[in-house]
Amino acid sequence: MKKATLIVGILMCTLLTGCGQVKVGYINGERITKEAPQIKATMDEGSKKMQEVQQDLVKKMEENPNMSQEESEKLQTEAQRKAMGYSQQYITQVQQKLNVALEEISKEKKIDVVLDNSAYQKSVFMGGEDLTDEAIKKLQ
Repeated sequence: MKKATLIVGILMCTLLTGCGQVKVGYINGERITKEAPQIKATMDEGSKKMQEVQQDLVKKMEENPNMSQEESEKLQTEAQRKAMGYSQQYITQVQQKLNVALEEISKEKKIDVVLDNSAYQKSVFMGGEDLTDEAIKKLQ
């Protein structure tokens, strides 16, 4: 995480010194995840799919309590593979939706850089424009 922040800092310095004034925007990803209906719906759907995978695994294990260790491991591996596929699918959908909204906002406001400034990973300590509310509105 520190390495990513350092890279962002170096990029920001390069942009600021090499290209004139850079307009920075930021979002609170945590708020968007909780408050933007499109994002929340996608994440809820992903969670539901993950629960279905888990329930299916439990059901298969209960249906055959005498299965071998090898069969059990195979079922678990299969369930993990499915869960990872769903996870990647829904993460990609969330990222695409957020990217579209942020691209529109950035063009409207002529923002050059948008950073995630969530509480767990601060990227902007002063300055910049908070785009969180606008992103949530776009993701209704």
